[in-house]
Amino acid sequence: MQAEQTSLRSAAAPSDPIRAAGAVADGLPDAFLIDLLLRHLSRMGELRLFEISKRLGLSPMRISPLLVHMRALLLIEIPRRGETEGDVSYALTEAGRKHAALAFERCQYAGAAPVTLADYVAQVGRQSRRLQPTTAPRLKEAMGNVVVEADLLPTLGSALNSGKAIYLYGQSGSGKSYLAEHLVKTLQGDVWVPHAIYVDGEIIQVFDPLVHHVVEQAAPQRRLSLDEVPDGRWVRVARPVVVTGGELTLQMLDLEFDKLSRLYVAPPQMKANNGILVIDDLGRQRVSARDLLNRWIVPLDRHVDYLGLHTGATFEVPFDVTVIFASNMTPDELTDPAFARRLGYKIEIGALSQKGYRTVIAQACQRVGIEADPAAIDFMIDHLHPSYEQAYLPCVPYDVISKVRDRALYLGQSPRLTPELIEWAWKTYFGVGNPPQQRLRSNGTEECEK
Repeated sequence: MQAEQTSLRSAAAPSDPIRAAGAVADGLPDAFLIDLLLRHLSRMGELRLFEISKRLGLSPMRISPLLVHMRALLLIEIPRRGETEGDVSYALTEAGRKHAALAFERCQYAGAAPVTLADYVAQVGRQSRRLQPTTAPRLKEAMGNVVVEADLLPTLGSALNSGKAIYLYGQSGSGKSYLAEHLVKTLQGDVWVPHAIYVDGEIIQVFDPLVHHVVEQAAPQRRLSLDEVPDGRWVRVARPVVVTGGELTLQMLDLEFDKLSRLYVAPPQMKANNGILVIDDLGRQRVSARDLLNRWIVPLDRHVDYLGLHTGATFEVPFDVTVIFASNMTPDELTDPAFARRLGYKIEIGALSQKGYRTVIAQACQRVGIEADPAAIDFMIDHLHPSYEQAYLPCVPYDVISKVRDRALYLGQSPRLTPELIEWAWKTYFGVGNPPQQRLRSNGTEECEK
């Protein structure tokens, strides 16, 4: 047990990609960094050395020679000095402001210095999702109070550990999306994500605060020297989860280029590297499911993706992502056998057993704040479901029982379950009248009377 805990701690704290880059080994051209410095100084007006270091995420040892060179070119000046080297302030000269304007024309980016593509590829490999397998206790913990048939759990766990895509399918309301939301909770540990990547002179923004949740780090125990300042080009985050649905298009899976800022934004699968990408409601996108899935054949098969710049250059990036598809369509309805083979695990999410369904009803009653009346529940399970030929889908209990609560609020009453109210809520939810059997008997009686 102690060895296992040590392993988990190690996995939760990935190797710092930072220290080796502390001095000058960042792989970025000096001309590019000078342009970046010009943009920062243009926006801020005046900055000290340690402030510049923090903004660029680079060691002062890397920045100092650039500042010396910029002073020699008369691009910057020193308006004031402090007692230490770190307290020296820098500001643009008139010539520097002109060069800064040109730097902004080339690119509007004024964030932390990017990392090279090679460094990004290496770091994604070191913190691969496949290095942290999901165990039975971990999956059980992630599921929480989700009602899942016991024989389905080993299949889900095996799928998560396979490194292949997972295809969850079943009729609407079977809980596919809800299940996918809980599967992502099996992710453990933190990873390093760069603010941006430098590729062929272009900048691709990767860090997205809406996707990457920053993990706060403890402050250092002692003051760091000039060559020990952490590399701020990387951000430590929880393993990412990206969820997309009907809004997904083919264009979204490629780099997004802004002609005004001349910056690229990474696509969702790249932001999800070392984590999970959920594609919900597959088949409801504005592009055909077949075209969408054809885009995934190479990444799912080879674990690499190919992205293109507006210059025509194409480059390879890691595809270290567990992709979870959720769809109402069966695999046969979705695509051809060649892609179906690459899906890896095709898992049908069907109706619950009666025992599991009763558990979901009890949870719905607790959530709504209504006492679970046995007679009303039996009426719903033994009469309404068979009469209307409705499967025990996990979405039904809350949707029906919450309507009883809504009615009670309107009438100013305490909500309670009765067979009559359950039937009223059922008909309101499904938009139906009498059960099919009753309608048939009614039609037959009318014909005899005529």
